[in-house]
Amino acid sequence: MSRMLGLFMVMPVLAIVAVDLVDFSPLMLGLVIGGYGLTQALLQIPMGILSDKFGRKPIIVAGLTVFAIGSIIAALADSMVMLLVGRILQGMGAIAGAVMALAADSSRPEQRTKVMAIIGISIGMSFYIAILLGPAIANDWGLAGVFWATSMMAIVAILLVVFVVPVPTHNAPSHETIPQADELKSLVFHPQLLTLNVSVALLHMLITVLFINIPQLFVLYGFNLDSHWTLYGPVFGVSILSLVVLMRMSHKVVNTRIVQFSIALLMLACVGLGFFATGLWPVLIFVTLFFSGFNYLEARFPALVSIIAPAGSRGSAMGIYASFQFFGAFLGGLLSGILTSWFSLPLVYASLILLCVIWIGLFFRFDVQSKLKRVTLTLKSSSQNADHLQSALLNLDGVVDVKPMLEKQVVYLKVEQHFDEKAANALLEQQ
Repeated sequence: MSRMLGLFMVMPVLAIVAVDLVDFSPLMLGLVIGGYGLTQALLQIPMGILSDKFGRKPIIVAGLTVFAIGSIIAALADSMVMLLVGRILQGMGAIAGAVMALAADSSRPEQRTKVMAIIGISIGMSFYIAILLGPAIANDWGLAGVFWATSMMAIVAILLVVFVVPVPTHNAPSHETIPQADELKSLVFHPQLLTLNVSVALLHMLITVLFINIPQLFVLYGFNLDSHWTLYGPVFGVSILSLVVLMRMSHKVVNTRIVQFSIALLMLACVGLGFFATGLWPVLIFVTLFFSGFNYLEARFPALVSIIAPAGSRGSAMGIYASFQFFGAFLGGLLSGILTSWFSLPLVYASLILLCVIWIGLFFRFDVQSKLKRVTLTLKSSSQNADHLQSALLNLDGVVDVKPMLEKQVVYLKVEQHFDEKAANALLEQQ
């Protein structure tokens, strides 16, 4: 959470305070805001795999150290180029996969889902805290103050990992938490997962563009940086209430329809901000619409990835998803910078509107079995025949997908709610 606070706090302030740097340009602004996403996307999977080889804590500490160094460079920056270098280094601390794996290693299987949910909620909270806190820090201590605060939070996180988090005595099944190199190609081209991966890239492209332009609109309508929190606060409050409403609707309506509705909210916000932002109140209404759609999609997409990922491949599927997510942030900064530099802001929003129309179309034939659950069974021997074992388990009532991992002496299953785990264990005893 402290790491993500550091990444997010800069988003609502850079567009305002970076204009004083001598080499400022819309393109450099976009790259600085989204630049961390490129290295996050490139290193997310390799860092997870390295944590499997060298241990969770060493990789997490190494990532946080690089993140702290990037924050210090950004704090000392006197140019956009130096600021960009700092942001790229911040992104190199891509430890999300290793952190999730350490959390899985440190928790009992029956509590693991709750632990992952708590981490997911804390990351979401860090975004909202950062958007409210960033402008206040920048107003009192400047952009350097934001990055110094970020570096201090990284150091606190290192101390927590080294001295507070216990060393796990058992490793959780790594296929469920960490990307596996041999699975990546097949999962990248999995049709439903690819739709979700492209979707999260588009989602974070949109929010990056938003935070390049919205702070400037607030200043235009008479609100200095230190008062931006008074605008973001009510917007977030209303959008969270909207999230609750959409979540309840998703239990009664086909999930894909709520997804399409949420994308339509993003599109409507782009229409308004691009062509009808003629005063503060219209801007606040359109930003609220945006976050109402954003909140639901940000919560729903990873849940869908977790549901759809083949048995035993959730770690790889989530690693690919996270890479697309961060790459979308980079593309958002690049797109906004290029189009604003050489064309106009309305063209930026027109491009986003067109992408949203195509995006909605991706979900017309999207289907998901949301009632499936995952089960991991333990084998007593690694000498069994994998094909025979898979065939026997698939014949059990309620089993949808099976992935034996004989060298790890486990079998991963995706099953329906009425699946009888005792019957499956009895079958394994007979093999």
